[in-house]
Amino acid sequence: MSKCKISRKDMIDCVLCNDAPCSYACHKLDPAKLLQSIWFENESVAAGDLPRENPCAVCDAVCERKCVRTGKVPVKDLIGRLYDEVRPDIAGDITVDDNRLCTDICGISLENPFLLSSSVVSSTYDMCARAFEAGWAGAVFKTVCSFDIHEASPRFSAIPGDSGSFIGFKNIEQLSDKSVDKDMEIVHRLKGDYPEKAVVVSIMGQNETEWEQLAGVCQDAGADAVELNFSCPNMADGGLGSDIGQVPELVERFTSAAKRGCSIPVLAKLTPNTANMKEAGEAARRGGADGLAAINTIKSIMGVSPDTFVSSPDVNGMSAVGGYSGNAVKPIALRFISELGHDNMLSDMHISGIGGIETWRDALEFILLGSGSVQVTTAVMKYGYRIIEDLTSGLDYFLASRGYANVTDIKGKALVHVSDTTDVLERDTVVFPIFDRDKCIGCGRCVISCRDGGHRALCMNSERRIIMDGKKCVGCHLCVLVCPEGAIGAAGKRIKR
Repeated sequence: MSKCKISRKDMIDCVLCNDAPCSYACHKLDPAKLLQSIWFENESVAAGDLPRENPCAVCDAVCERKCVRTGKVPVKDLIGRLYDEVRPDIAGDITVDDNRLCTDICGISLENPFLLSSSVVSSTYDMCARAFEAGWAGAVFKTVCSFDIHEASPRFSAIPGDSGSFIGFKNIEQLSDKSVDKDMEIVHRLKGDYPEKAVVVSIMGQNETEWEQLAGVCQDAGADAVELNFSCPNMADGGLGSDIGQVPELVERFTSAAKRGCSIPVLAKLTPNTANMKEAGEAARRGGADGLAAINTIKSIMGVSPDTFVSSPDVNGMSAVGGYSGNAVKPIALRFISELGHDNMLSDMHISGIGGIETWRDALEFILLGSGSVQVTTAVMKYGYRIIEDLTSGLDYFLASRGYANVTDIKGKALVHVSDTTDVLERDTVVFPIFDRDKCIGCGRCVISCRDGGHRALCMNSERRIIMDGKKCVGCHLCVLVCPEGAIGAAGKRIKR
C-alpha cells in the first residue's frame, strides 16, 4: 500500500464529530465514517466499501450545509476523490477473514492485536465494556495499588496539532483511586461478562510482599494476566514506578515476587527513562516474566507560561515533571521496541508495544519491529474507542493485500533492516531529489532550507522555478521534507559519488 492519496491536510476543518450531522443529513452514505477512515489513513477500506455509483455526483451536498463548520469541510469532494483517486488502485478480491488478525499475548487468545493500555481509558467497568463492544480485543486495567490516590486538577496538557487534535500529550495522572477490593470486583465482572476478551491487570506494589499479594488477588478475580508497572513517571517517589524500571536488580526481584503470587502470565512494563531497555528486559526474564510491555510515558516538562512562569498543567501555581505520550513519542518507542526485538536473550518473550499509536500504520510499525500485540491510550483519549474499527480493518486489508494469512507472519520482519549504529550504512551513492513542476507553487521553502540548513544546492529563477546544482547536492532530502505541497520526491536511482 502506497502513501495515502488523501491526507488529513485535505480535511483540516473536520472535527470528527460525535453523532455527526453530516451523516444524519445523508440518506445514501455515512460521510462521518468515511471522513474518519481518511483521517486514520484507512482510505482504501473506505473506498472499497462504497457503492458502485457515487451518489454524491447528483447531490447538492446537504451534508456540508449541516456540518458544524458549515461549508468548510469539502465532504462531497473528498468522497469523490475516494471514487476517482483511491478506488481504482485498491486490491481486488479482498475478503474478510476473522482469523487474519487473531493472535495471542503470552498464550491468551486475542481476536486482534489491539488492547487498551493501563490508564484512565481502562479504569471502570463501563469504559472497558464499551471498548469491548466496539471491538477491542482486551484491556490492561488501570494500575491497581494499595496507595491513597488523590489526583490533581488540571492534570493534562498538550502540544496542539490539527483540527482540535494534539501531537504530544503530558499527564500527571497517577494510579487507580479505587480500593483493591473495588477494582477486583470490576475485573471479576468484566471476565464474567466478556470471557472472550483479554483482561490484564496492571499492578504496583511497595515491596515484595505487596507485589506478590496483588498478583494473587488479580488471579483470584479472574484476570488473564498481570502487568507490572515498573515505569510510571508520576509515581517515582520512594522507589516506585520508573525508579524501579531503571534498576535491573529491582525489576528482577519484584518480577520474581509477582510470579510467586500467581500462575497466570506476568508482563513487565518497562520505562523509557533510561539509556537502554534490554538490561531491564533481561532482568525481568530472569525474574520469570512471560512478556514485556514498552514503553510507558517519558518524563517531561512542557508549556512554561511567559506570564506566570508555571509549566503546564498549572496546579494552583505549581507543576511537576510528568509523562509525555502521543504520536510524537512513537519514534522513541520504536527505538526501544527494536532494541528488545534484537536481543537474543528476549527472543522467546512476548512484546506488547505502546507509544504513539493512532493508525493501523503506526501499529504495523510496532509489529514489524517485534511486537506481538499493541496497546493504545492517548489516541483513545483524543478520538474515542471508535478508532478500533479503522485500526482493525486497515491492518486486515494490508495483510490481505500483501498475501499474509495472519498478523503473526509479519512480526519482526523489519528488524533485519534496522541497526543501532550508522556504521553499517552504505555511503558511496547519492539519491537526488526530483521536482514535480505541476505541484510546485514556487514558494521557495526548499531554497531557504537548502541555503541555510543544507548544502546551497537550490536556487530560484526569475519565473520562480527551482533549479538544482547537482555538483553541490548531496542527497540529504531536507528539501523533500520541508516542501508544503509534496512536490519534491526521491529519484529512486542511486548515483555513484
